[in-house]
Amino acid sequence: MLTITVRGLPRGMTEQALTALFENHGKVRGLRMAKDLFSGECKGFAELEMEGHEARAAVAALNGHSADHSLLQVRLGKDEPRRRRR
Repeated sequence: MLTITVRGLPRGMTEQALTALFENHGKVRGLRMAKDLFSGECKGFAELEMEGHEARAAVAALNGHSADHSLLQVRLGKDEPRRRRR
């Protein structure tokens, strides 16, 4: 399972619309969208989880994609390196 970071989302983007956009490339296993506390509108970024090959295909297809006059920045999320205890 890989995490995909999406930036540049328009304020009117919904979780359903974002899921539909990514499901053209595979099954979306999880979605976290940052929303404004008061209005409930999208704050412009989200994280999705997809299987490895599907995630890579979605990133290749959707990075630079236009959504409501906004260019999306789609990248694979970076795993935090584990710190060893001493």
